[in-house]
Amino acid sequence: MNIALTPFLAGWIALACAVAILAIYRKTISSHEDDSIHVSAVNDVNVSHQAEIAHRLQVVDLWGKVLTVIAVVYGVTLAAVYTYQMWVEGSHQMWQG
Repeated sequence: MNIALTPFLAGWIALACAVAILAIYRKTISSHEDDSIHVSAVNDVNVSHQAEIAHRLQVVDLWGKVLTVIAVVYGVTLAAVYTYQMWVEGSHQMWQG
């Protein structure tokens, strides 16, 4: 049983690229973040802007964590399948010749 792993590798590469793009997007959002706290009623626009950015960062962080875990598990599984496939192929060659 020899499965072509190229499509699975392409899927993992696409997933890893999505994680990288999400990290760059998060960096772009956080560059517009104001680190000082605005709590006065005069700067209500600043408070709402900070809340909006904080919410966007929360959503991006959640998706980033989920996609990173999926990419790692998928990559480790792919590596394990490849290793098992090479081990089985090597053992067949050893017993045949």
